[in-house]
Amino acid sequence: MSKRKQCAVCEKALAACICQQITVIDSDIELIILQHPTEVKNAIGTARILNLSLPQCQIIIGEDFTANGQLNEILNDPQRECYLLYPGDDSVSVEELGSATVTKQLKRTFILLDGTWRKAFKMYQSSVNLHAIAAVKLNAENVSKYTIRQTSIEGGLSTVEAGCLLLSTLEQDPIKFKPLLTTFEYMINYQIAQMPKGLFEKHYTNHDK
Repeated sequence: MSKRKQCAVCEKALAACICQQITVIDSDIELIILQHPTEVKNAIGTARILNLSLPQCQIIIGEDFTANGQLNEILNDPQRECYLLYPGDDSVSVEELGSATVTKQLKRTFILLDGTWRKAFKMYQSSVNLHAIAAVKLNAENVSKYTIRQTSIEGGLSTVEAGCLLLSTLEQDPIKFKPLLTTFEYMINYQIAQMPKGLFEKHYTNHDK
């Protein structure tokens, strides 16, 4: 059986290509996405939306990033102020960070973990170099629209939703980053349309988030 043809840019099947839905958005805030290897070929993965939409965004693939040269170069760069988006006990809310006065001319860099909650937890635990980074958390009041990927974590968001909320909060401009969610919803709606009749209603609606 031949493999489905894939878009070389968004890395999704040609029929599911999202390239025409991408809007490039400029931001001074840098996003570094640490992606679990199992997410790379995931048809409903969302990190690629951020990567294609935001020039200041890059993806690094792995599980244990302790000795990852690319990440460590970023973390040790004196011209960057790095934060980890992770809901730990000591995490500071993004709202507090956004209202703080910026006194240094440093590039603000935020690190996101892309994977299931269980895999993201393991990535964090094994990556010792992440433990010393100041952690921030989101105030996710809205229910995720990631309706075809279930999670039991309250307030759990997809990577693109988390990135969008993070940037919108920091820049206090939700309209600017709305195209991220528009592309995300297009991808989700396409996948739902490909499901056999009744499958989505049976397995993906009326479940606990």
